[in-house]
Amino acid sequence: MDFNLERVGLTLDGKHRAIEETTLGIAHGERVAVIGPSGAGKTSLLRVLCTALRPTSGRITVEGRDPWSLSREALRRLRARTGTIYQAPPLPPRQRVVTAVLAGRLGRWPLWKSYASLAYPADIPGARAALERVDLAERLFDRCDRLSGGQLQRVGVARVFYQQPELILADEPVSALDPQLADRVVGELNRESMARGVTLVASLHAVDLALRWFPRVVGLRDGAVTFDLPPVRITDSMLTDLYASESPVPPTQDNRLLELPAAHLGPVAGAKQPRCR
Repeated sequence: MDFNLERVGLTLDGKHRAIEETTLGIAHGERVAVIGPSGAGKTSLLRVLCTALRPTSGRITVEGRDPWSLSREALRRLRARTGTIYQAPPLPPRQRVVTAVLAGRLGRWPLWKSYASLAYPADIPGARAALERVDLAERLFDRCDRLSGGQLQRVGVARVFYQQPELILADEPVSALDPQLADRVVGELNRESMARGVTLVASLHAVDLALRWFPRVVGLRDGAVTFDLPPVRITDSMLTDLYASESPVPPTQDNRLLELPAAHLGPVAGAKQPRCR
């Protein structure tokens, strides 16, 4: 799936300017990391890409078409081709992990199979294989409210692996994981993108993960693109300038752990997040 944003602006609640006249192209199969301080507009940009938010100004095309000119059914089909990973996945607390993973394909199954899977999981081996990729296969039949925030994030990633979408949008997908697990999960996301030739766009707070795994990195600050470069061309001074309003040094996996509240690693089942539908 490919995108083209032409001078796209986004104002939220009639006053907050989340995106400032951004022009950006993303080709089919590209892997792009979006970095920047908190409040830079990273989540808003991903929500525009998945058509959950309509730009206030400018124009976006998806595969050469304006998504907002499509019929309701055509827009639903377009959105069904996207897999979204949230910082706090909106998983029902009492739902079992296996059911949460299999929900990735509900939109592609006939109605009878979707309902039947709620009573008895339709593809236990498939769910287990997806969970193995994020080191969570042993929690297959646990309830979601028995998991920590980091484990729930990995369930959200496994669900997208099982879904096999044409576009993967990941919004801070490893913010509650330790460095080793975070590196493994981001690596798996990249391998998924390369193996199936699908587009991957991920917002990441840890700069080192973006530079290590992605061939293209977009820096975002105050809703505007400050650079759009391969990692080898991004200098320390660029990163320092990007995060100047937040920290004297760019955030990495190591210094992120020093700032991470202990509660962030606890259960967050049922936490509400804006959803891409």
